[in-house]
Amino acid sequence: MTPLAAPERSRPGPPGPSTDPAPEDLLLTPALDEAEGPRSPAACADGTGRLTAIFFSDQLEDIAQAKTMCSTCPVMATCLEGALERSEQWGVWGGQLFVSGKVVLTKRRRGRPPKVPRPGDELPHVPVPEHLAGRLQFA
Repeated sequence: MTPLAAPERSRPGPPGPSTDPAPEDLLLTPALDEAEGPRSPAACADGTGRLTAIFFSDQLEDIAQAKTMCSTCPVMATCLEGALERSEQWGVWGGQLFVSGKVVLTKRRRGRPPKVPRPGDELPHVPVPEHLAGRLQFA
């Protein structure tokens, strides 16, 4: 007697490797809505939420990438102002890194600091708009 094999179930989606673009590719493509054109002028608004992890990461490389995206964003000041109004606690908002509700200018990796600073550990400096400078709390 031969054992019966379970029928194969079809899985949704195409077989094989994912055809999703890499996160690096998403940084340079504007978010488009087929019916209405661009959804938002914000550099982080890709419409899929894939970039969220970059803006709420603890990894220095991700934080640096998020701050770099913000530095050229046309709505950077509006984003930072909104974060201050909402009292955001965490993440990169308007080019500034918020930790426990305060702006952190420098951040180091977890663990013991190295004797010789690593060149990649320095976060990019994104200037604060003058009209918001007095509202920021620095850690």
